[in-house]
Amino acid sequence: MKTVAVVSGGMDSVTLAHYLRSKNHELTLISFNYGQRHTKELAFADMCATRLNVPIHTVDVGSLQSVLSGSSLTTHTIDVPDGHYAEESMKATVVPNRNAIMISIAAGLAVSIDAEAVAVGVHGGDHFIYPDCRPEFIESIENSVKIANEGFLSSGFKILAPFLHKTKTDIAKLGNELEVPWTDTWSCYKGLDKHCGLCGTCVERKEAFSEAKLNDPTEYTSPPTAPV
Repeated sequence: MKTVAVVSGGMDSVTLAHYLRSKNHELTLISFNYGQRHTKELAFADMCATRLNVPIHTVDVGSLQSVLSGSSLTTHTIDVPDGHYAEESMKATVVPNRNAIMISIAAGLAVSIDAEAVAVGVHGGDHFIYPDCRPEFIESIENSVKIANEGFLSSGFKILAPFLHKTKTDIAKLGNELEVPWTDTWSCYKGLDKHCGLCGTCVERKEAFSEAKLNDPTEYTSPPTAPV
């Protein structure tokens, strides 16, 4: 299957790319500069493309920063909250309509290269805070893309979200089986020299390795929790 995979450079999307490759998908990757607080993760998306020897398109929509304000990921005057994703404070990291924008652009690429699917790495742990990571959204955006591109999309086109009902721990276990090089992934929202270890995505990353009983090779400014 010819597939466009949205890859940010984090654990989920890089594992997604490795998983799709293991299932013999013909991959094209796409990543986005949408005016986020830092673009450090884009280098890790490039690493993934190089490792898998597949093409990658890095799309610069940085001008959207001015209209996607109000999120700590796009507005430097809003602090990135520390804590777990399930906490109310994590709403500050929501970027309005982000996944709809990215999937729509990825679908445009799919039309242009006659791909049969767009794949995203959203997972069950995202459902607490992010409405555009929930099953209802994936179903709706697939229908919308099909309607918007009727007569141009490949027959049987799908939005693939294989981790939609999986946990971050499940992804860590799968990535370990697929020999994903974890040090070549970037999760931290703060974009420092090392992962901060305190923001929501760092806490979730540490928790996933711990619950999967895997060694966490990530360098954190705040030390990781040891596996139990």
